[in-house]
This record gives sequence, structure tokens and C-alpha cells, in this order.
Amino acid sequence: MVDAAEGYAQHIPVRVIATMLGLPPEEGDLFRGFVNHVLEGVDKPMEERAAGMMDLFEYLQRHILDHIDRPRDDLTTYLLGAEMDGRPLDPFEVARTIGLLLIAGIDTTWSAIGASIWHLAGHPADRERLVAEPELLPTAMEEFLRAYAPVTMARMVREDMDYGGCPMKADDFVLLPFPAANRDPEMFDRPDEVIIDREVNRHAAFGLGIHRCAGSHLARMELRVALEVWLEAFPAFELADPAAVRWSGGQVRGPRTLPVRVG
Repeated sequence: MVDAAEGYAQHIPVRVIATMLGLPPEEGDLFRGFVNHVLEGVDKPMEERAAGMMDLFEYLQRHILDHIDRPRDDLTTYLLGAEMDGRPLDPFEVARTIGLLLIAGIDTTWSAIGASIWHLAGHPADRERLVAEPELLPTAMEEFLRAYAPVTMARMVREDMDYGGCPMKADDFVLLPFPAANRDPEMFDRPDEVIIDREVNRHAAFGLGIHRCAGSHLARMELRVALEVWLEAFPAFELADPAAVRWSGGQVRGPRTLPVRVG
């Protein structure tokens, strides 16, 4: 039996974020389109990127207006009633906030879930140990986050420059891979190995300081539940075709095609 595991990895964060924001979970394909456009389309022409962002905010605006007319128990309604510096948030500020949560809360989490399943599919000893010792999963999760941290940051070069012998041109996009710190040999023993019972693991997968991921606790919960359910349902699985695995480009790294054989 062959199963496209990336579909499972995507399903959970789409439903969680949609429910949290009060958006229709059945529109998951639309959300995935927004995610792909924003995070993997950084090299598209600016006009095409702008049109895609307009589609996203028009979609969010429709739902914000509906929430204004019909308040309900979700984060969008809460934000519409929230204040900042003594004044209420305006609808566009709410749209930008929930747009960020929609994009960042879906792709990053499904990438972490998919990368974890990819690792276990290719490392039977780790898979068998987690099946036999499910209490080890929280520790193993942190190691997957360290080794396969999905998020980097992209920035646009403002002016022509040369940095460390690397020429960069104005308007170029560059990736700033801060998760490389997770492989620092001064901080981690055997940093390039995945050690699922690694106990000292102060990784930077969620960022650090004031820029730490606002959804880190939710992401951890989703990753834990996803792996628990997967391992309970499929204690034995392997990569159906390692050469067929396709990874994303752009600011978030995770498997986008992940065929596994289960059973």
C-alpha cells in the first residue's frame, strides 16, 4: 500500500488554523494555494505576487465583514474586539494579523510533520523505538525540530554590495538560514546526527527572543498529535521511492511529495 504522507501532514494544520480563525475548513485547497503563492513564489514577477496577495486579502476581508455582522467564538471575532494603545484594531490590521497566522501557521507545521515522517520512513531503528517507547516522542520531536527546522527568513537586498566575497544585487532575495545554529558543534554533540533521545536540546527552530514564534506551543501540540496518530495507525512504513520525494523551495523547507509504503 502506498500513501502520500504529505497529504496527511497538510490536513491537520489546515483544519486547526481554519477552526481557530473561524474560516471554513473545507476551503483547505484555497488556503494551500495562498501558502504556496506567498512562501514558494518569491521569485515570481512582482505583478503576479501582488495579484496573489490581493486575492488573499480580498478573501480575508469577506470573512472579516461576515464576522462583524455575525460575531462568534473564534480568534477573528476576538481580534475585531481587541484594542491596541487604547484604540480598537481596524479591519485591515485584523486582516494582516489573521493572514500571517493563516500562512505561517499552516506551512511551517505541515513541513515539520512531513519532515518527521520522512525521517522515520528512512530510519527504521528510530521508528521502531518510538513505536515501542511512545513516551520518548516529546524528546524525539524536539530533535526533529532541531535537525529539520522548517523556517528560514528571506530579505531583499537594498543596494548592490559584496558580502564575504559574495556579490549581491539590489532587489535580490536572500535566505538567512538562522536554523544553521542548530548544527553548531559548540552547542550540540554530534550535531549532524539525529539522536531521538537527545536531552540537552536548546534549538532555535522557533526563533529566539522577541521574534520567537507566537504559535510554538500550538505547533508542538499539532506535531505530537500528528505523530502519535500516525505511528498508532501505521507502526510499519517506509519510503516507497526515495527519489520521488520533493522538497519545497523558498522560506519554509518541508517535503511536498512524500510517498510512503505502509503496512
